Amino acid sequence: MSENRRRVVLIGFGNPGRLDDGLGPALAALIERMNLPGVTVESDYQLCLEDAETVSRHDVAIFADADTSGPEPFSFRRLEPARSLTFSTHSLRPAAVLGLARQLFDAQTEGYILGIRGYAFNEYMESLSEPARANLTAAAAFLERICREGCFAEAAEPEAGRGGPPETVAASVNE
Repeated sequence: MSENRRRVVLIGFGNPGRLDDGLGPALAALIERMNLPGVTVESDYQLCLEDAETVSRHDVAIFADADTSGPEPFSFRRLEPARSLTFSTHSLRPAAVLGLARQLFDAQTEGYILGIRGYAFNEYMESLSEPARANLTAAAAFLERICREGCFAEAAEPEAGRGGPPETVAASVNE
C-alpha cells in the first residue's frame, strides 16, 4: 500500500457551544467537505471508548482539538499510546484512545494530535473568534496537504520541541 493511500481517521472533538472549543468539530466539518480519498472523519464533544475501535480500523489517527495556549496557528505532534489505560465513562484523552486501540484490537495505528490555537472559551455561544477562524483555515490547509501527500511523520514537530500534548479545554472542562 503506498504511503498516501493509508487509511486515515480524523477525530475532531470539542464543544461548539463554548466558542473556540468548537475548533475540533469545525475542522472535521471542513475536512469532510473536502472528501479526501482514504480519510474518514468523525466529530464529537469528547473522546470515548468506542473511538478506540474506530481508530483500530485505520493506519493513521489524527485527533484535532482546541489548544488554549499553544503556538499559532496550530501544532501537530506525534502521539504515543498511553501505557496506563485508565478511563471513565465521560471522556478519554487521545493517547488513551490510541492505547486502548492497541490493547483491545492489536492496532498499530500511528497517532497525531493537532492542537488549533483558540482564544475565547469562557462564554456559551456557537461561534469562533476571528483569530481562531484564521488558525482553523491554516490547520485545514495543512491537514489537506499531509493527507494528500501521506507525509504525517515528516510533518510532525520533533517530540523534544514543545513537550507533551496541547492543553485542551476539554481536559479542564471535563475534569
